[in-house]
Formats: sequence, structure tokens, C-alpha cells
Amino acid sequence: MDAAAVNRVMWAIPNVLCLVGSRAGDERNGMTTSWVTQVAMEPVLVAISVDSTAVTNRLIRDGGSFSVNLWDREDTKVFRRFSKPAEDDGAALNGYSVRNGVTGVPIFDDAIAWFECAVRDTIDVGTHDLFLGEVIDVGIRDGAEEQVARMEDTRMKYGGVRRH
Repeated sequence: MDAAAVNRVMWAIPNVLCLVGSRAGDERNGMTTSWVTQVAMEPVLVAISVDSTAVTNRLIRDGGSFSVNLWDREDTKVFRRFSKPAEDDGAALNGYSVRNGVTGVPIFDDAIAWFECAVRDTIDVGTHDLFLGEVIDVGIRDGAEEQVARMEDTRMKYGGVRRH
């Protein structure tokens, strides 16, 4: 297979761009991701794929939950700030204010919408783990009419084949 062609095709798939919040014990993190999708309606299940070497992966495995925080597509600078492990000052991650969700995972105050999931299953899919989460809480900003950020709103690329 032509790696460049694989990347072009995979990058053409429309993906939401969001922040995943995770927590295990006192350690919290926020991470930019684009691999998020709903996979069932009863119960409402969501799948996210997280690099097996990422801090967020360990925190989701150990903590058993995660949040997905959707952002206004006009405000995409936040995603670059969360491409590496976050700095936690107790009230904010990388300077973005958070509150604890039902399970204790961080929910970003600036998110236009968010949902929190309890992990139902974890599947090893090679370079990443697929976390299957049951939605246990959800919120949307009153009057929010902003469109949700997507990968195409940035110059970021993720997916296809590994680039070395």
C-alpha cells in the first residue's frame, strides 16, 4: 500500500476534534483527540481510541472513566495546548478551568458540550486501545449554537499510517 495515499484517504474522513478528560486518583489529564464516535443507542455507548503509550490511556484504564469535551470550531487554539500531558494546578489543566464530573474526571468549563462515560470495555487495537464507554452524564451550554470543532478546522493531521 502507498502510505501517502492511505494518509490522504484517512485524513479525508470527517472527525470531531475535542478534548478527552481523564483521571486516576489525584492525577488528571486532558488530551486532544479526533477518534470519537457513538456506537450504540441503548445504552448510549461511545468509542474513543487512545494511543497505548499516552498518559490519558493509563488514566482511563486505571480510573475507569473519561469525558469528551466538544469545542467551538472558531476556537481551535486549545487543541495544540493538549497535544502533550497537561499541567494541572488543581483548578485548571493547561490554564483551562475544569470541574469534576460524576466520576471525578475533568469537565472543561469552556466546552460548548460534553459527556462523561464509564468504561464498559477496552479493546487492544494495535497502536491504540479502543475504550467503549457508557454515557452517564451530559451537558450543553445554554443557547449554544456554535458548531463543533472538526479536524478540518486546523492544520492538524492524525491517522493513516505512522509517520517517522
